[in-house]
Amino acid sequence: MPEIVSLARHHDRSGFDCGVPELNAFLKVTARQHGDKGISRTFVLSDQEKPAIILGYFTLTLCEIRAEHLPLAYAKKYPDHGLPAVRLARLAVSRKYQGKNYGGLLLAEAIHRTALIADQAGLIGLFVDAKDERAHKFYERYGFYSLPGHAQQLFLPLETLRLSVFN
Repeated sequence: MPEIVSLARHHDRSGFDCGVPELNAFLKVTARQHGDKGISRTFVLSDQEKPAIILGYFTLTLCEIRAEHLPLAYAKKYPDHGLPAVRLARLAVSRKYQGKNYGGLLLAEAIHRTALIADQAGLIGLFVDAKDERAHKFYERYGFYSLPGHAQQLFLPLETLRLSVFN
C-alpha cells in the first residue's frame, strides 16, 4: 500500500528516474540538503512493503507574491505587497509508476499540507510552475489558474484549495 512520508536517509534516491533530468537531480543531490537547511520539505510516495523505493515525490516551500501578479479577480482582494503563499516547487513520478494516478495522489497531499499551513500561519494559495504543456493541463484539471502574462505559472486560490475534494 502506498504511503507519503518525509524524505529520509533510507530512501533510494539514486534509483529514481521520472524522465526529467532536473527533477531527478534535485531529488538525488539537493532535496535532503534543502530539508536539513529548512529551505524546503520533500515528501516521497513509497510502498509500505518496499519503503526504500521512491514511487514519486513533491517538494513544498514558502514564497511571497505581489497582488499585481494574480488574476484580476483575486488581485482586487489583497493589498499590493508581499503576500504569503506556498509553492509546489517540484512534483514527479518515477517512470516505472506513471499512469497509476500517483501524480494526483501526490498533488492531493500537497494541497492538504498547504491547507494545514494556511490554518496555522495564513496564506493566499498554492503556486506552481508547470514544466510543459502536459503539466499545465494536469494542474488546470485540479482547479489551478494561469497567472496573467505568465502562462506556465499557476495559482490555486485558498478558497478553491479549502473546497478541494482532496481535503
